Amino acid sequence: MWALVLTSLAIMGSPGPATISLTATGSAFGVRRSLGYLTGIVIGTTIVLVAVATGITAALLAVPAVRPVLIAVSAAYILWLAYHVATASPLADSGTSAAPSLGGGALLGVANPKAWVAIGAVFAGGRLAEHAVADAAAKVAVLTVMIVLINATWLLAGASFAPVFRDPRRARVVNVALAAALVVATALAVVH
Repeated sequence: MWALVLTSLAIMGSPGPATISLTATGSAFGVRRSLGYLTGIVIGTTIVLVAVATGITAALLAVPAVRPVLIAVSAAYILWLAYHVATASPLADSGTSAAPSLGGGALLGVANPKAWVAIGAVFAGGRLAEHAVADAAAKVAVLTVMIVLINATWLLAGASFAPVFRDPRRARVVNVALAAALVVATALAVVH
C-alpha cells in the first residue's frame, strides 16, 4: 500500500491542470470561496478513478472520437478558467469576482488529460489484494483519499500566498503567472 501512496504522490501530486488551477484559485479567491471548486475537482477526479478501475477507460479509448472531444472540452474550460484567474481581483476586493464553481471543478476533474494518464499509471501498479475486485476496491479507497489530500494541499498552498498578494499589482502578476502555468501544464499533459 505504501508504494501506491508514494507513487500517487509523485504522479498524481505533480503539477497539472487541476493542481495548478487549485493553487491559482486559492491564491485569487481564498480557501472558503474555493471549497466548491475543490469539491468539484475531487468528484471529477474520482469519476476518472472509477472509470479506470471498472475498465470504462479502456472502452472509451476504443472509440477514436472520444479523446479529441475530451481534449477540446478540457482546453476550452482551462482557457476560460485561466482567463478568470488572470483577471480576478485581489483578495481585498473579494466580492467583485466569481470563484470557479463545483460544476466547473467537476468538469475539469473529468476532462483533465493528466488525470486519466496519471490515474491509469498509478492504478496499473502493484496489487493490494489477491482477487481483482478486492484489488480494485482497495486501490479506489486509497486513491480517493489521496485525491482529496493532494488537491486540498494544492488549494491550501495557493491560499497561503494570498496575504502577500493583497496588493493589486502583485496579485495581478501572480494571477497572470498562475493562469499561464495552467495553460502550459495542460498543453504539456495533452502532448505527452
